[in-house]
Amino acid sequence: MKSIAVFQHTEVGAPGTVIPILESLGFACRLIRVMEGEPVPAQAGDFAGLVFMGGYMGVHDPLPWIPAELALIRQADALGIPVAGHCLGGQLLAQALGGRVSPHHTREIGWQHITVAANRESEEWWGRAGGTPLLAFQWHGDTSEPPPGSVRIAAGEHCANQGFVVRGLHLGLQPHLEMTPELVELSLQRNGALLEREYRRGNPAVTSMEETRQDLDGRTQRMRASLHRLYTRWTRNCRAGPAARRP
Repeated sequence: MKSIAVFQHTEVGAPGTVIPILESLGFACRLIRVMEGEPVPAQAGDFAGLVFMGGYMGVHDPLPWIPAELALIRQADALGIPVAGHCLGGQLLAQALGGRVSPHHTREIGWQHITVAANRESEEWWGRAGGTPLLAFQWHGDTSEPPPGSVRIAAGEHCANQGFVVRGLHLGLQPHLEMTPELVELSLQRNGALLEREYRRGNPAVTSMEETRQDLDGRTQRMRASLHRLYTRWTRNCRAGPAARRP
C-alpha cells in the first residue's frame, strides 16, 4: 500500500494533527523532514497523496528544495495524485498550478474566523452551510490567488483567500488548522516577539498574546474536527486508501 508523503519545512511547521487524522482514515504516512536536509522525492507516483506543511519562508525564496517541491506538485497533478497544502504548502500548490503568491497587505497572526464559502463544492468539503464561521489559527505574511480551475472554499475578514480546491482533487489552506496546544506554544516561544510587535502597532488581524493562549485545548479540538472533515473528502482520491472509509 502506498503511503501519503507529508513534507515538514521547519520545526514550528510540524504536521500536528495531520498525520493522526490521516492514520485514523486508514492511511500510512511518510514524514519527509526537509528542514533536516532530507531530499524531495523525485517520483510523485510513489505516493498515494502529498501534503505540504507551512514554514517562515516564501515560495519565491532561493532555496533548492522549493523548485523540487513545485515540480513534484506539477507531476502529481499530471498523474491525478491529490495534493494538500497548509499555509506555505497551500501557496506552493497555488504557485505550482498557475496561481500567484505575493506579500499580503498585512500579517495575520493568532485566532481569526474564516467563513465557509457559499457554493456547493465548499459546503461538500466542509460539511457546513455557506456562511458558517469557523475559528482558525493564522500565522502568515503572504497570500495567494488560487490557480485556474479552482473553487474558493473559505474567506476571511483580513485575508480573502483562506482555502481553495482544484478540480475536486487538490486542497489548499491558508490557516493552520493542524495546530495542537503544544504547537501554538512553540510558535509563541519562537516567534512571539513578532506577534507582540504587530499587536502593539494596532494590527487588527493579530490577537494579543493573552488571547492567543486562551482555551487552546478547545480551540484546537474544533480545528481538528474541521480538518478531519476536509481530509475525509480529500482522501477519496488517494489511490491506496481502503474504499470502505470513503464516503
